[in-house]
Amino acid sequence: MKSIHLSRAVRLATLAAVAAPATVFAGGFSLNEQSASAMGVANAGAVANPENATTIFFNPAGMSQLKGTNISFGAAVLDIDAEAKSASGTNQIGQPVSGGRGGDIADPAVLPNVYLTHEINDSIDVGFGIHAPYGLAADYDDDFVGRFFADKTELTAISFTPAISVNNGQGLSMGLGLNVMYVEGKLTKFMDNSGTIALAPGGVLPGTPAQGYADIEGDDVGVTFQVGFLYEMNDRTQFGLKAQTGTELDLEGDAKFTNVAVATPAGTPNPPGPGVAVPLNSTEPARVPLAIPESISAGLRHKLTDQFTVLAGATYSRWSRFDSLDIYGRDPSKPLTSKSPGGLPNLLSHTPEGWKNTWQFNVGGIYQVTPEWALKAGYAWDESPVDQYVTARIPSSDRHWLTLGAQWKSAQSGWTVDAAVGTLLFTDDPKVSDQAYVLTPAGTAPNPTDPNSLYEGEYDLEAWSAGIQISKAF
Repeated sequence: MKSIHLSRAVRLATLAAVAAPATVFAGGFSLNEQSASAMGVANAGAVANPENATTIFFNPAGMSQLKGTNISFGAAVLDIDAEAKSASGTNQIGQPVSGGRGGDIADPAVLPNVYLTHEINDSIDVGFGIHAPYGLAADYDDDFVGRFFADKTELTAISFTPAISVNNGQGLSMGLGLNVMYVEGKLTKFMDNSGTIALAPGGVLPGTPAQGYADIEGDDVGVTFQVGFLYEMNDRTQFGLKAQTGTELDLEGDAKFTNVAVATPAGTPNPPGPGVAVPLNSTEPARVPLAIPESISAGLRHKLTDQFTVLAGATYSRWSRFDSLDIYGRDPSKPLTSKSPGGLPNLLSHTPEGWKNTWQFNVGGIYQVTPEWALKAGYAWDESPVDQYVTARIPSSDRHWLTLGAQWKSAQSGWTVDAAVGTLLFTDDPKVSDQAYVLTPAGTAPNPTDPNSLYEGEYDLEAWSAGIQISKAF
């Protein structure tokens, strides 16, 4: 009976994870909401506090402190209210773009997870987890004045994580984990036809619209590695450390163009005339490189008394790997020229990002009210990697994360239930200034391809999150 319930829980969590969108506007595109038990203390000291099987994500070395077989599954809801409070744009010929501010661009996201650990013997534990470590989603209204720079932005990552830990029986444990990630992305925007229409000497074919549409989709599989250490300094204090490698992904798929204006060569028999602007539909192969950063986390857990535990932690992430958002493929409105590094012709789009490396700092506390009930609270400072280039696709700023949690644990049945809520307070209203850029040599300032085409806006950001985690020790 236990195996049947376990199998059902794993299948349901897997299906939910594959279907779940993700949304985030700080901390890059990594997601903090991986466990309600850790979320209650804002992830403070999570690498040093293995409460349940979710330690596979935070520090696989923590499996050494779990006895028998453990399962933990749950979900978090993240809802970000992100809306431009001012927005304006101009097209390729310097005329104002009509439209609105884009509406609320972030829908609520559900982030499920499931983890399982098993004690092989006194020295070795193994585990497996399914979770969504990275994600991003933004969707503007179709009449958004910045629609020539951003419409939909989606990134979904599902990670399958086998792990193993060993301990020396004297308070020191080491864990290794492998994150096999399936990542898919989608980037869309409206295409500005005004420049082609204005410069076509032969005029415009009837029915050629003022704007077209581009839809780029792709996916890839990547692997990262994690190694963790956990040291019990004494019966009240322990220290944890986890390092994770980065990787380079190539999201390969298709770029679909609809109603993109193309000026035909002079003398083309159909349609006739010198350089007539006509609409074109096309589907081309495309590739989007994406960098996943390295990170290192440290944490401390200390029991002040039998009832009160304090936790603290810090994480450093190398987001500077994400230097630009480049889309390789073939623009059907342009002639075929040189090959891209991936074998595809032409650089369709280049957006400088210039992200910086970031820190996240966490502190929290657990108050054991009764043997069954505990209350939690936490605070985190989450630094945004977005620095010089704030784009309409990722209007981000630093944030404060305040959380409260509660835990119920039954010593008789082995069941534990965690619930947590949090609020995210962004420190600044991001100011966006988007232009279309061309790729320039490393170390030089990016050059805009069209000085007339521009989007500027200022955003209001606020968010809340909630999560539940159910754990069982067998």
